[in-house]
Amino acid sequence: MEENTAEVHESWPAGENKMGVMPVSRLIITMSLPAMLSMLVQALYSLVDSMYVSRISENAFAALSMAYPAQHLMIAVMVGTGVGINALLSRSLGEKNQERADRAAGTGMFLAVVNSVLFAVLGILLSRFYFETQTDIGEITELGTEYLRIVTVCSFGMAAQVTFERLLQSTGKMFLSMITQSLGAVLNMILDPILIFGWFGLPAMGVRGAAIATVISQCTAAVLALIFNIAMNRDIKLKIREIRPRAEIIRRILAVGIPTAVMMSIGSAMIYGLNRILITFTPAAIAVFGAYFRLEHFVFMPVFGLTTSLVPIIAYNYGAGRKSRVLQAIKLSILYATAVMIIGFTPFQVIPAQLLWLFNPSAAMLEIGVPAFRIISISFIFAGFCVVSGSVFQALGSGLPGMLESLARQLIVLLPLAYVLSARGGLGAVWWAYPLAEIVSVVMSIGFMRYFYIKRIKPLPDDAPAI
Repeated sequence: MEENTAEVHESWPAGENKMGVMPVSRLIITMSLPAMLSMLVQALYSLVDSMYVSRISENAFAALSMAYPAQHLMIAVMVGTGVGINALLSRSLGEKNQERADRAAGTGMFLAVVNSVLFAVLGILLSRFYFETQTDIGEITELGTEYLRIVTVCSFGMAAQVTFERLLQSTGKMFLSMITQSLGAVLNMILDPILIFGWFGLPAMGVRGAAIATVISQCTAAVLALIFNIAMNRDIKLKIREIRPRAEIIRRILAVGIPTAVMMSIGSAMIYGLNRILITFTPAAIAVFGAYFRLEHFVFMPVFGLTTSLVPIIAYNYGAGRKSRVLQAIKLSILYATAVMIIGFTPFQVIPAQLLWLFNPSAAMLEIGVPAFRIISISFIFAGFCVVSGSVFQALGSGLPGMLESLARQLIVLLPLAYVLSARGGLGAVWWAYPLAEIVSVVMSIGFMRYFYIKRIKPLPDDAPAI
C-alpha cells in the first residue's frame, strides 16, 4: 500500500501543487475534512460562549445575541479580505506567477492591519450607541457594550488569525489551518468558565471574561498560524518589506473581498433588523434567535469548511485551464454540501426542545423556540447549493453575484417579509420568512451559475476527464 502511494506521488509533475494533479474527489475530501473539523470546533466555541453566558442571566445571553451582528460585521470584513487573498494567491500559483503570489500575501497582511485599526476606532466610539438603538433595558446595554468594546479594540488578533490561516488554505495546507483554528477554539473553551465564573482564585468577570477569553484565543491561534507559514509553507515567502500597499494587488483582492464582505455584512444587517422586530414581542424571542444562530453554525460550518477548500481548488485549476477538474469540483461540492444540510436539518425537526436546553431556557423560550427551530430549518434543504455557488463565483474572480443573491435574500426579501408576517400573523409567522427567502436565493444562484458556466468555464479548452 505504501509503495502504491509513493508511485502516485512520484508520477506528479515536478513542482506541481496537489490541487492540479490529485484526483478531484480525493482532493476535495482531503482538503475539506480538516477545514470542516476546524469549522465545527469554531462553532463549538461560539456555542460554549453562549452556554456559559446563558448561566449568568437571560439578559446576559440577550446582550451577547445583540452583539452578534456587530461582531459578525467585523468577521465579514476580515474573512472577505481573506477570501480575496485566497482567490488571488491560488490563481497566481496555478499560473506559476510566484512574484504575484508573494505580493498578494504581503499586501493581505497590510490590509489586516488596516482592518483591525478601523474596528478598534469604531468599537470605542459606537459600541454603546449600537446597543441603545436596539433596547432601552439598561442591563443589556451595559453588558453588551462592555463585551463589544473588548472584542473590537483587540480585533488585531482576529485579523491576524484570519489572514495567516487563509495563506495556509490558499496553498492547500488545510491540516495546518485546522490545527491553528482548533487551538484557538479549545483554548477559548478552557478559558471561558475560568474567566466568566472566576475559577482557580481569579475574579469572576462575567460577560467581560467571555470577551477576554475570545481575544486571548485569537491571538494565540494567530501566532501559531504565522509560525506555520514561515516554517512550513514553501509555496509563498513572507517578507517584512512586502507588507505594504500595492494598488493593483489591493484592487484584485478587493474585487473578490468587498462583495464577499458585503455579502456577509448583509447577514449582520438582517440579524440586527430581525432583532428589532423580535424585541417588540419579548426579549425571550431574541434569546431564541441567538440560540438558533449558535446551533445553526454546526450545520453550516462543515459546508463553509467545504467551500473554504473549494475556492483554491477551482481558482488553481481555472488558472491552469483545466476545465474538467473545475466542473468535477463544482458537481461534487454541491452533492456533499446538500447531504450535510439534510443531515443538519434532522435534529432541528426531531429534537428542538433538547437543543434549546443547552441554553438554560425559560418556559417562554421553549414555547417560542420549538416551532421556530422547525420552521427556520426548512431553509437548510436549499442552502447548500447557494453556499457552494457563491464560492464558485469567488474562485472565478467575482464576488458580485454572491453579494447580489445575499442582498436579495436577506434584505430585499427576508426582512420585509418578516415585518409583514409579524404584523399579520404574530411572532409564530415571522420564522416563515427564512425558507421563503431561501427559495428566492436558489433561483438566483441557478441563473448566475448558468451565466458563469457559459462565460468563464465553457470557453476553457477540453482536457482529460477529472477523476
